[in-house]
Amino acid sequence: MTYKDTIEYLYSTLPMFTKVGSSAIKPGLKNIEHFCETLGHPENKFKTIHVGGTNGKGSSSHMLASIFQSAGYKTGLYTSPHLLDFRERIRVNGEMIPETEVINFVEKHKTYIDTLQPSFFETTVAMAFNYFADEKVDIAIIEVGLGGRLDSTNIITPEISLITNISFDHTAILGNSIAAIASEKAGIIKPNQPVIIGEFNPESAPIFIKKAAENNSNILFADQTLTAEVSSIEENHLFLNIYSNQELMFENLKLDLKGSYQQKNIKGVLTTIIELNKQGWKISEAAIKNGLANVKKLTGLAGRWHQLKHQPLVFCDTGHNEAGIEEVLKNIQNTSHKQLHMVFGMVKDKDISKVLSMLPTNATYYFCTPSFERGLPPTELKSQAQNFGLNGTTYTSVKNAYEAALKVAENDDLIFIGGSTFVVAEIL
Repeated sequence: MTYKDTIEYLYSTLPMFTKVGSSAIKPGLKNIEHFCETLGHPENKFKTIHVGGTNGKGSSSHMLASIFQSAGYKTGLYTSPHLLDFRERIRVNGEMIPETEVINFVEKHKTYIDTLQPSFFETTVAMAFNYFADEKVDIAIIEVGLGGRLDSTNIITPEISLITNISFDHTAILGNSIAAIASEKAGIIKPNQPVIIGEFNPESAPIFIKKAAENNSNILFADQTLTAEVSSIEENHLFLNIYSNQELMFENLKLDLKGSYQQKNIKGVLTTIIELNKQGWKISEAAIKNGLANVKKLTGLAGRWHQLKHQPLVFCDTGHNEAGIEEVLKNIQNTSHKQLHMVFGMVKDKDISKVLSMLPTNATYYFCTPSFERGLPPTELKSQAQNFGLNGTTYTSVKNAYEAALKVAENDDLIFIGGSTFVVAEIL
């Protein structure tokens, strides 16, 4: 098999949530447990950090990986979905898994995959665990795919778990209340292993506290001990002052991820590092600073308040639910511009009315759709958007919508591209 053949096999043979939605989910952990048993339980051969939450888990995972790499640890990183190349999901020290490794894994286990019929995600998780074990990583940062309790990644016993925050997303699968969603996310809390919660929320906190108590797990709410304030924003960097119990801990801490939401994520990341140092890991202040200043360079992270052009200003962002869009709108507000152009597309299985109700009515909209089954037709998106006073034109592709915005935007305007991870993937 060529690499192209292998990827087409994975996409076409195995149900893939990002393409078809909830029908691709195989509830429970039996498949991944069977698969990993066949592989000789690679998930037990390296240390891990498990990262869940509604928003920020991808950025937080990359920040942690960058810090560990800077501290000299051989670091695995598993994230999803990918933007451009399947191999982005599985990295060691920032380098994507080689094409030959993907081909060899599928060829070796194809008969088993055809028999077991795991989901695309289950197969990807098994491949990642197998690769990290083969590479003998010191630690792997494992991002939860969806939820937590029944997510395929949840067969690991991590050194520590980080749950970034709780907001509304995938409500058809995880529940339509903060408490229900928190219960699913709390499923990654493991016996006798500490858990960090990024944000204290009165609706979700009791659930996390109860679950931690049941597991004899030490629980810390990062935003109750650390505060982060923006000291300055430069073209490519965000500078933060970090306080621990009101004492200055880091002055002008430099991040190469400059979205406003990183101000929230950093608290969970730093609290996680502090706790791991107490466990005996050796992560210096210099490693923290270098890691955070070079996340994109060291780990390949893209799509988070990602600047594509200067005149006019063009940014894209993968934020796609209420909390994510709220942070995107803060970034837009903090970016000086004359007229706002919104290249916007969404997927079918979301409650899009809440997101649409948040969007600015004084922008010009270019309604589009990511080109796969779950994409919401632009005519339907426009129709629903008009109910919220959002006006614009429909386009048959993300590319066409962006080109149309570029034609009319003046140099001091701002073009934003988003609404879905898959819209961002296409524009990149």
